[in-house]
Amino acid sequence: MTAPAPTLLYAVKQVELAVRAQLDELLRPTGCTVPQWTALTVLARREGLTGAELARNAFVSPQAMGDLLAALDRGGWVTRTPDPTHGRRVLIGLSDRGRALLAAVGPGADAVEERMVAGFSDEERAALRAVLNRCRTNLTG
Repeated sequence: MTAPAPTLLYAVKQVELAVRAQLDELLRPTGCTVPQWTALTVLARREGLTGAELARNAFVSPQAMGDLLAALDRGGWVTRTPDPTHGRRVLIGLSDRGRALLAAVGPGADAVEERMVAGFSDEERAALRAVLNRCRTNLTG
């Protein structure tokens, strides 16, 4: 009798762990962690987020984002600016140093993604992205 195939959940987790290991190795010399890098990549796409908005988009809890932001501040990778439309809110953006970090590690991160989908056609890559986005949408409403 053959063993049952791993579940999709197991397969997704294995891919996540493999990507995480590659990114950990890539980022180690910079002093930046994968969660910090993820937050920086979110800010590269969308400047001026609140801490709560950044937490949602970077896949961490608001409580964890406080510690993460403190580390990003220590690295000099982010800016904090008072929101001109709301006195209590602070908007987070990328500093020049944060942009430089992303530029320095970008090619390595691109190479990790390229290894992950090596041998995939352009159509397969697009289909994988679409299916993964549908999975996320199904789980997040």
